[in-house]
Parts: sequence; structure tokens; C-alpha cells
Amino acid sequence: MSELFPILDATLTSAAARSGDWLACRPGCHQCCIGVFPISALDAEALNTALDAADPAIADRIRNRAAASRDRLTPSFPGNPTTGELFTQPHHEDDFEDFANDEPCPILAPETGTCDLYAARPVQCRTFGPPIRDDEDHLTVCELCFIDAPPEEVAAAEMDQGWRPLEDTLISAAEARTSIASPTLIAFAIR
Repeated sequence: MSELFPILDATLTSAAARSGDWLACRPGCHQCCIGVFPISALDAEALNTALDAADPAIADRIRNRAAASRDRLTPSFPGNPTTGELFTQPHHEDDFEDFANDEPCPILAPETGTCDLYAARPVQCRTFGPPIRDDEDHLTVCELCFIDAPPEEVAAAEMDQGWRPLEDTLISAAEARTSIASPTLIAFAIR
């Protein structure tokens, strides 16, 4: 965790500098904090470590939001809602496509639109916004960024993903040392 996040932050800073005004990401812009996404055991471990070190009042608010989110998500959870593990049956990945797209992240402070555990935010949060290649090798960006940008401007701001092998190694280590089911959701990772 400690070795990956500085690399990701430097990579994001570089991509943001190359993005210029095309990048709409700013404190308070939180469209990407609405809707669920899978996180790894590494992300879950980082969030829980930060939560344990957080101001007790903030930690209580996050835990309460996570519990309320789990209550809303459990009835149609595409996995095992007891462990929080996603995709435990073959049809769950298809079910996830339209699952909880309006669910706010439990670590999002609704009054400010900012992340209560920003320094420990998951990898996907650290890489969302600037252009990045998806699993199908398509260059993707936040729908609020790069509006009407020429394709060469988008390509020039692409985020380097040379950190992926380190992430894979750290995820394996986190899975070995924790009992966190992976992949999971933030609401199920926070206890």
C-alpha cells in the first residue's frame, strides 16, 4: 500500500498536468462517487487502516453510512452478502452491470462532496478522470472530462499503467494477510 499510492499519485499528477483544462476533476465534483465498483483486498485494507486512524466522529459517520449502504445493497447483492465477496455465481457479473448505479460511496461526505478517507482512497478512485486504458484496451475518460477534446489531446494525456504489476503483487499479499473477500465493495469492506 505505502509503496503503490505514491507511484499512483505521481502518475495521476503527470496525467492531470498533461490534461490541462480538459480535466474537470476538482474537490466537490463527486459524480464518480455515485455508483458502486469492485475493490481489492488491498483497497479494503487501506480503507480500514485509515478508518481506524480517523477522527472518531468521522469514523462513526463512515461506519453508519456503510451499514446503511449494506442494508440497501444486500437484497440484490451479486455475490455473497455475508462475506461481501462479489461474483460468487456465474450470473453475478451480468447482474452487476445495472447494480446500485445510484448508490453513494459510504466514504463520500455528503455535505462537502469530498472523500472522508481521501489519502486511502481505492486505486480506481486514484485513476478515474484522466484517460486510461480499460481491459479491452479502449481509452476511457470520465464523461465530464475531455468534452469535445480532439483525440490527440486525449491520447496525449493517457495515464501510464506501469504500476499494475506492483498492484497485483500487493493485492496477493493483502489477500494472504487479511480475511477480506476480494473483490468486494467499499460498503462491505468497512466494518
